[in-house]
Amino acid sequence: MRIDVLTLFPEMFQGPLDTSIVGRARAAGIVDIHLWNIRDFAHDRHRQVDDYPFGGGAGMVMKPEPVFKAVRHVLGGETAPVILMSPQGEVFSHRLAEELSQEKHLVLVCGHYEGVDERIREALVTRQISIGDYVLTGGELPAMVVIDAVVRFLPGALGDAGAVHTDSFAQGLLEYPQYTRPREFEGMKVPEVLLSGNHQRIAQWRREQALRRTLLLRPDLLEGLELSEEDRQLLATIKEELEQADE
Repeated sequence: MRIDVLTLFPEMFQGPLDTSIVGRARAAGIVDIHLWNIRDFAHDRHRQVDDYPFGGGAGMVMKPEPVFKAVRHVLGGETAPVILMSPQGEVFSHRLAEELSQEKHLVLVCGHYEGVDERIREALVTRQISIGDYVLTGGELPAMVVIDAVVRFLPGALGDAGAVHTDSFAQGLLEYPQYTRPREFEGMKVPEVLLSGNHQRIAQWRREQALRRTLLLRPDLLEGLELSEEDRQLLATIKEELEQADE
């Protein structure tokens, strides 16, 4: 996969894109990430990328010319998703990260100031993505989040290829509790079922724990989720236990 990032602050990406899973994926040639400074495509002597909004109002707006030139340059006449990082976009999710990982080329545009000229949205951008209902200084941090989540899905990026399928949200639920050595730490013991070697019991325990954790922490995820009859029975038992504990 190739990812082009258009930003006013390419230096912000130094570190996050060179370490951990993303850094290793880049070194292995699994993903090719290019950073472009939008100011390099503003050809006036001041390299101006923003201006006052027509009609008045607070703040500045990113000009269309440099962004159009930058996107057209990185596309080189080809087509690819052009994604604007924007609080007005669809909320980023595990599902969306997996969908984007199927693309061969992504172009991420990092907005700034009070936003971008509307003509950028209308004629250039194919999709808008938000990482949550809050406002950040710019689109750089959201772009890093998207890159990190997408790269995890690329073949070879993770040491254990199956790990991405057991992450939280992969199956619509939060992940079950994880334990490692030592078996006991400060009086806290690893659940015996995980030491049993009985893979069927372990799978059942993990499913129950995932359902329990999701019910407690993110019950909204259960709405509309297709559950088996066994899952529904487990949830009913968990709810009953919780109700008894509250009495």
